[in-house]
Amino acid sequence: MLSVVKSGGTYGINGYVVDVEVNISQGLPQFTVVGLPDTAVKESRERVRSAIENIGYKFPVKKITVNLAPADVLKIGTLYDLPISIGILASSGIINENDLKDTAFIGELALNGDLRGVKGVLPIAIKLKEAGFKRFIVPLENEEEAAIVNGLDVYGFANLKEIVMFLNGDLEKQPKKIDVDEVLECNLDHIGDFAEVKGQYTVKKALEIAAAGFHNLLMIGSPGSGKTMLARRFLSILPPLTFQEAIEVTKIHSIAGVLKDNIVRCRPFRAPHHTISDIALIGGGSFPKPGEVSLAHNGVLFLDELPEFKKSTLEVLRQPLEDKVVSISRASGKIEFPANFQLIAAANPCPCGYKLDPKKECRCTPAEIKRYLGKISGPLLDRIDLAVTVLPVAPEELANKPEGEPSAKIRDRVLKAVEIQRNRFKNENIKFNSQMTPTHIEEYGNITKEAKDVMLNATKRFNLTARSFHKVLKVARTIADLENSEKVLSKHVFEAINYKVNENLF
Repeated sequence: MLSVVKSGGTYGINGYVVDVEVNISQGLPQFTVVGLPDTAVKESRERVRSAIENIGYKFPVKKITVNLAPADVLKIGTLYDLPISIGILASSGIINENDLKDTAFIGELALNGDLRGVKGVLPIAIKLKEAGFKRFIVPLENEEEAAIVNGLDVYGFANLKEIVMFLNGDLEKQPKKIDVDEVLECNLDHIGDFAEVKGQYTVKKALEIAAAGFHNLLMIGSPGSGKTMLARRFLSILPPLTFQEAIEVTKIHSIAGVLKDNIVRCRPFRAPHHTISDIALIGGGSFPKPGEVSLAHNGVLFLDELPEFKKSTLEVLRQPLEDKVVSISRASGKIEFPANFQLIAAANPCPCGYKLDPKKECRCTPAEIKRYLGKISGPLLDRIDLAVTVLPVAPEELANKPEGEPSAKIRDRVLKAVEIQRNRFKNENIKFNSQMTPTHIEEYGNITKEAKDVMLNATKRFNLTARSFHKVLKVARTIADLENSEKVLSKHVFEAINYKVNENLF
């Protein structure tokens, strides 16, 4: 007897529908899985057999053939255990196949019939809804993640026995419902507040500009000046994730298997160590997975001790910084992972770190400094919008100055600037000033003639590239938005130029 059970798989960060065809026929007892299964899928035979027997049903001693369609796409993972077992039970007459209509299944089985969570549930749930499915049955561990998709009835179960009883009408269960507003509440108490930061007013202003316009930023300073501390507090002034942004980030984290909650509530903050490999940073592998740049999508990628990273590792950042996407090509096809991240980097100005320190003497030779900073190429620096020097805070200032401005107050100004940008770009496919093209700058920049003259003179004096020219104008537009100024004035351009030419420290 043939039965067809619906399931799903993932390709890149998108889901697709999989038909699990199970045929039980007369012949020598054997259990075959076809349809390009990987090793984990092939091993499902033993898990399925043991699970069915341990929940009290007889496993058919016949010829069993399972086909996973489409058969030309590689099936990866343990998520097909549940649909295969449901197909065998339906073909054996234990489950009525009519009860499987408009229903999809995914889940890993333990040998005793318990269900274990799997990766990639959210993108599969989104695809199932688009395909017109009504019910989605998943492990209890994945229930809330799948229930984020509105319009799809999601049922989570602890074991296979409960699912059989539910499908046969012997167990009543209500679909899981999620309060989206409650789910998206982001708690940032653990990251610290800018009120704790004494001094560093110039750096905090640069971070505020970066947060308001989603600009890339580089902090250059001696050890202990507070670069890492400031970067880690940066999340406290960023605008909250929208629901659509949260869904995008959650899909990526679910595919990568690093989803710690049912949905990503706060903007990601990824801080890989400088020993990270190129593939771990950019993504890839035999079965391509998203790297750190994609895990930081709609959030922050913080690279501390920037010159300590391998030069080849830093160079792979150039393409995603420009295109906001990572393309990975394999013989089976091309996979794209979103990578619209905000780069925040910190660097010492020399190997010993004290080249810019007003009190400590640098002991590095010019050759050592050149070799140390040579890992950071001009094209990479050209993709950074703001650079700021971070000097040590004087002991007197640490002891006597009052607390700094709280994050909540800075965030209020950031949110007002973000709202201005959303209204400005409501008819465009961009959200922030940093995403403007030259055409957008021409249309929405609203730059005064005096400011244009300042920009022209600065371009000649500092020999700015075309990319740097446009980046300065984008930053100036953000500075104007923070001041609620409709036009970009000369003072805004002067400030933006100052942040850009700080890169010359390299």
